[in-house]
Amino acid sequence: MQNQILNHIKSSKVKGEKMLAILLDPDKLKLEIISEIIDKINNQNVDLIFVGGSTVQKGITDNCIKEIKKYSNIPVLIFPGDYTQLTDEGDAVLFLSLLSGNNPEYLVHQQVKSAPFLKNSTLEIIPTGYILIDGGKETAVQRVSKTLPIPQNEIEKIINTALAAQYMGKDLVYLEAGSGATEPMEVIIIKTVSMQLDIPLIVGGGIRTKEQLENAYKNGADVVVIGTAFEENLNILQSLK
Repeated sequence: MQNQILNHIKSSKVKGEKMLAILLDPDKLKLEIISEIIDKINNQNVDLIFVGGSTVQKGITDNCIKEIKKYSNIPVLIFPGDYTQLTDEGDAVLFLSLLSGNNPEYLVHQQVKSAPFLKNSTLEIIPTGYILIDGGKETAVQRVSKTLPIPQNEIEKIINTALAAQYMGKDLVYLEAGSGATEPMEVIIIKTVSMQLDIPLIVGGGIRTKEQLENAYKNGADVVVIGTAFEENLNILQSLK
């Protein structure tokens, strides 16, 4: 079924059903412990698994997803740092365009480079506007993309960037405070952006507590992504229930 995962995200938004995604970085995963990690995920209310990172070597994502698929039926979405991370082992790809920065490599050139693979791919392709928000520390995305995040106090710019993503035909907007953010995104940002959008909103970066998770949901996040916090504590999902 085409667009099966996107349609599930959209229908969940319409129903008011919030979704939780776990982000796994292949560079930080050892294949021999993936079964343990996936067991932790399977035992909680996780809806999606994102796999990717800013600096993953070619082939590692492929092997990582193969191993994940051995132990879980949760949909796996590739969250690529560049086109070399694409693999048909995943279920879908977040076809990212980094709209918060002015580097054409991550606005369109990476997408052009990925087109030959995706043309013949079985991946569900989900066009996603990716917006990096200042989370209090320099992130790998900043270093690799050579772009700056939007400061959290520039709410109007964040809103306009998110709206531009929607007007460009993106199916999702992903507000990202960055891996290991020391300052989670202000809920006013989530709320005001969500109120302006008709498409689902993904929020990630710096979420470590049940209160932060619930605040993100209450203020309009349709999907919340947990990454670094899960890497540091595989049992954190139990405290977020």
